[in-house]
Amino acid sequence: MEKNNIKVIKFGGDCLSDSKHILKAVEIILSEKQFPVVVVSAMEGITELLISGIIKAKGRETNVNETISSLTEFHYNIAQESIKNDKVFNKTIQTFTTLIKKVERLLYGVSYTEEVTEAVKAYILSYGERISAAILSGVLEDNGTESTVIETDKIGLITDDNFEHATVNLEEFKRNFNFHAHSIYNAGIIPIFTGFFGSSPEGKVTTFGRGGADYSASVIAFGFEANELEIWKCCTGFTSADPDIVKEAIIIDKLSYFEAAELSYFGKKILHPLTIEPIASHEIPITVKNLCEPKSKGTLIVSDAYVEENVVKSISQNDNIVMIRIHGTGIGYKPGLIKNLSDALSANGINIFSTLSSQTTINIIIENNFAEEALEILNSFKGKIIEKIDFVRNIALIAIIGEGLLRKRGIFGRILNSISNVKVNVEMASAGASEVAIYIIVQKEEVPDVINALHKEFIKP
Repeated sequence: MEKNNIKVIKFGGDCLSDSKHILKAVEIILSEKQFPVVVVSAMEGITELLISGIIKAKGRETNVNETISSLTEFHYNIAQESIKNDKVFNKTIQTFTTLIKKVERLLYGVSYTEEVTEAVKAYILSYGERISAAILSGVLEDNGTESTVIETDKIGLITDDNFEHATVNLEEFKRNFNFHAHSIYNAGIIPIFTGFFGSSPEGKVTTFGRGGADYSASVIAFGFEANELEIWKCCTGFTSADPDIVKEAIIIDKLSYFEAAELSYFGKKILHPLTIEPIASHEIPITVKNLCEPKSKGTLIVSDAYVEENVVKSISQNDNIVMIRIHGTGIGYKPGLIKNLSDALSANGINIFSTLSSQTTINIIIENNFAEEALEILNSFKGKIIEKIDFVRNIALIAIIGEGLLRKRGIFGRILNSISNVKVNVEMASAGASEVAIYIIVQKEEVPDVINALHKEFIKP
């Protein structure tokens, strides 16, 4: 296998939303000069349809027919519009009908038991990608190109036991996948991998959460030691700010791994947060491109950093947060307390965006959706040291991102001065936790003014 002759190409669900988009994706695959390894998401809206189907199945058996009819009709119409050859069309219909029959049986199981385990839910949701891969394979065959569908729970893509936000065991995957990688490449037939899911050590399907096919594609690129990872979406990719907030926002030409990783946690979440990790060890570049503007060069993400003249490359935001404030006069002197609090939250699947502490207060920033659950968990620590726990709501976390931020003199002052000029008070600020990001907290309603002020100061006056 020639390391530098493989490109992994991932298509998001919005790139497979109708026949027009699918045919564009096929054109990209067929024009590729390197050996293309394809990774797909479920078609747009299908994961939501399956989630809804699970909920409805628990309530009433007759609801299963409604879900299966919608699932069948949607995919049938796309296949009919995308595949011209009758023989290929009929074979494709037969393939995905078999897959949908499995979904039907699983949903009836949910209906009869009136309950659904995390493992069963993950298994049902994985069928969105399985069906998507089958249809894309049919369209490629209709265009005279042979392909093979590879389901990622069957190739040794081993994860932990988290069914909704799994993490891949990269070392074990590499050992398991080496033989598959050589066989696939030597066969010369375009492989279409299902994104979004893998397999627990016990063989049960696990999923990677929203946008998880990005992570899958990165893992596959790692497994092949690919020359490049290309991620296609129907959006403009990484921009200097949210275009809905800043009209003058521009596409970012180039980011470092660290900058992209920080941005992946904020704003519109262009990439799954774990996308960078698998490919970092092999320094595989990522290009994020827009299917609706295929000639645009998109954003290149590479290992080596570079510093812009004004340092800042992007200003992003997350307004779906809450700050939990943990008070106690002796908090600053308690060794291991922050770790214990963090471990308790992470054990329950609650991600911490940031932690800021002083001698009397620990401030933990988490998603707003987990606020009540987190409070209940942290209340168990109340005692001699922790005296009170409360919330700060209606806030937003703004990230100012760029290589060289911590080395450039006067940056923090310029940030605070820009915000002060629009008469906004900074609730909290943090620098040093990341070498490429400075974080500030402001009131949610003040976000547009703050981001526009910072964008004008650092990026585009």
